[in-house]
Amino acid sequence: MSKPKHERALEETEAQAITKNIRVSPRKLNLVAGLIRGRTAQDAVATLTFSKRRIAQTVKKTLESAIANAENNHSLDVDRLVVTKAEVGRAVVMKRFHARGRGRSSQIEKWFSHLKIVVAEQSVPAPAAQQEAA
Repeated sequence: MSKPKHERALEETEAQAITKNIRVSPRKLNLVAGLIRGRTAQDAVATLTFSKRRIAQTVKKTLESAIANAENNHSLDVDRLVVTKAEVGRAVVMKRFHARGRGRSSQIEKWFSHLKIVVAEQSVPAPAAQQEAA
């Protein structure tokens, strides 16, 4: 007796990679994720390579993992991959305290995030020369 098979949540032309508990706030991570949404995979990797933000290297590793999953697990063409989703979620929040004057304290929140990147194989557009001839 085993569990019934789990239905695949993604389309046949999609692959994903998930990174959990990244030590950066979701607001900062969403700024970097916004840079790659809707871009081709190669363009997104180039953008993240030259980004000045510290978290861009972690996002790049996740994107490269999604590309590798698409190529190796789902046999998709790497040259036609597009970043369709780059979702940022809230993870745990570590609570710390900061000593203040007069014996008081204040709270410091250290935010963590989750990142999910989905890449999809884009259909091949027909060349313009063939459309005009037809």
